[in-house]
Amino acid sequence: MTVPAPPPARREAVRLKNARKLAPSSQRWLARQLNDPYVQAAKTQGFRSRAAYKLMELDDKYHLISKGARVVDLGAAPGGWSQIALARGAAAVAGIDLLPIIPIPGATFIEGDFLDEGMDARIKTLLGGPADLVLSDMAPNTTGHVATDHIRIMALAELALAFACDVLTPGGAFVAKLFQGGAERGMLATLKTHFRSVRHAKPPASRKDSKEMYVVATGFRHRPDP
Repeated sequence: MTVPAPPPARREAVRLKNARKLAPSSQRWLARQLNDPYVQAAKTQGFRSRAAYKLMELDDKYHLISKGARVVDLGAAPGGWSQIALARGAAAVAGIDLLPIIPIPGATFIEGDFLDEGMDARIKTLLGGPADLVLSDMAPNTTGHVATDHIRIMALAELALAFACDVLTPGGAFVAKLFQGGAERGMLATLKTHFRSVRHAKPPASRKDSKEMYVVATGFRHRPDP
């Protein structure tokens, strides 16, 4: 199943009604959601989040999800990326999140921390072997301070990379969300020593005003040194 992402179509803006009791920040968030074509398309097509289109766009460009692949979804809630992995041919998906996730046929979800001891071995057991693809759409709660948020998501991405190196099969791929801010250059350099190809991308479904980007690393060679 290949579902094209919807173009950001122009349409008459939806205006909020009876929203005066909400804080201004809540009003802005609600207005953005109501006028976001990806949010509306996700509801129509049955995807759990607009983020599903980000993975579709990345997969269309980099061909990440092969038929029969074993996939790990870090920070999986609410399950949008797991849905896409299965729809595009993955044979097994194991998702981990601190939050509970409504089950999806074909996926196994663990409510816990991917840093828990023994989680790498548990994931490989669930998948029936090492992973072909590790996905991380994780992001820490933002503070509003750009430099702090950048450092925090970089630390999270580096932990995700270390986990990926424990569970990936040779030739596997890794995708993680970052925030632009300068420190990502160091991580890109590290990735290039352990993957044959490393690229960064901002899929069209990422909001234009967002600093998020994704690192796409393919052709896993070996585990980084501690």
